[in-house]
Amino acid sequence: MLIRRRLNTAIAILILLAGSVIMLAPFVWTISTSLKYQQNVFDLPPKWIPNPMTFDNYRAVWEAVPVLYGFLNSALIVVFVLTIGLLVSSMAAYAFAKVSFPYKDTIFMCLMGTMMIPYSVVMIPQFIGFSHLNWVDTLLPLIVPGLFGNIVVIFFLRQFMQGAVPTELIEAAKLDGSGFFRTFATIAMPIAKPAIAAQAALGFMGIWNDFLGPLIYLHTTEKQTIQVMIASLKSMYIGSSNYPMIMASSFIAMVPVIIVFFLCQKYFVESLAISGLKG
Repeated sequence: MLIRRRLNTAIAILILLAGSVIMLAPFVWTISTSLKYQQNVFDLPPKWIPNPMTFDNYRAVWEAVPVLYGFLNSALIVVFVLTIGLLVSSMAAYAFAKVSFPYKDTIFMCLMGTMMIPYSVVMIPQFIGFSHLNWVDTLLPLIVPGLFGNIVVIFFLRQFMQGAVPTELIEAAKLDGSGFFRTFATIAMPIAKPAIAAQAALGFMGIWNDFLGPLIYLHTTEKQTIQVMIASLKSMYIGSSNYPMIMASSFIAMVPVIIVFFLCQKYFVESLAISGLKG
């Protein structure tokens, strides 16, 4: 029995290692290629550690387009949408999970139904509406809708709060005279902090990597987000054959996402663990 268990553990570890290699190899190759000269990209046998190594590709990317503006624009969208939008989503999730009000389930199911609507259906009406507001070529179309929350985040946090937030604590707080906002801030939010942090990390990745929305609404180079700027850089300045610069620009756009993931990865595990214990 012990031998069989060890064998199963060894097989699981080998499968995980194989999967890790498959997922990490393209990322490592991206970094490796970004540090190579153009004439060394297709060397045989391939060199994972560049020799010679150069950082000129990164400098060329920063000189070709105003990358700093792209970072600032993306960061501005992320800050507003995550801080305000996540707070609104958290309060809505708490209301749907622990507050009784008329037609609660009906309203929630209607909100869930909006997840079935493809973005391509509302894309043109939204653009027309924002055009009438003179918001095109500004960051407002990318910020304002996100301030009202996200149904996916609301659904996740509602499911989490239903199991993780004790109803007895909420009832006790109500008996002490606490209102909705105080109960949410002092009881629900501290308990749901791991789930909120996990959703913040996922939201950051989604907003930072968003390409279609900024491509539709932003036309001026200095107002574009980092993803649109990098894409325009590849098509207008680099071309399709300068792989070191393409990889350098891609890695520059990935750096913030990598940093946020490593800072918040413990919250993913913590939120899943709490959900499993309370579910």
